[in-house]
Amino acid sequence: MKRCGWVNEDPLYLNYHDHEWGVPVYDDRLLFEYLNLEGAQAGLSWYTILKKRENYRKAFDHFEPSKIVTYDEKKIEELLSNEGIVRNRLKVNAVVTNAKAYFRVVEEFGGFHTYIWSFVDGKPIKNHFTTLEEVPATTEISDRLSRDLKKRGFKFVGSTICYAFMQATGMVNDHIVSCDCYNRT
Repeated sequence: MKRCGWVNEDPLYLNYHDHEWGVPVYDDRLLFEYLNLEGAQAGLSWYTILKKRENYRKAFDHFEPSKIVTYDEKKIEELLSNEGIVRNRLKVNAVVTNAKAYFRVVEEFGGFHTYIWSFVDGKPIKNHFTTLEEVPATTEISDRLSRDLKKRGFKFVGSTICYAFMQATGMVNDHIVSCDCYNRT
């Protein structure tokens, strides 16, 4: 199988590339999960977070915003002692902050997916990159998404994080054209 050059040979990574990355996601909870996992990646590699993803899901109640908004200082301290996640207070607190902001967005737009997908007019952008070097780290759209998320109170949502989120959730198809997954969507 031909794949994008950023994929290593770990079966976890291969499965992620082949079956998740770039597949459009419209489920509110899953979008919330991806946004927070991309934020956890800040300063690290996605591979690091991917290896810890199941631990994150357990630690953060499967990223159910309704549970996360109830987290108190005791729960935060419990999370900060969990060796299965990145134990960074700012990143852990950001998930709680993001859950609160999530509900404001859902109230305003009727769904998190409605809000998120509005930045690409509801349908994936299919890029036509032939090399990894052509794939940008940010775009004008990720800049706008980042600014708007920050304005709404979200944390760890810089433009680079937002673009990685857009790639992961299929808002953009950045599989290189020679990759077997390119024509999947």
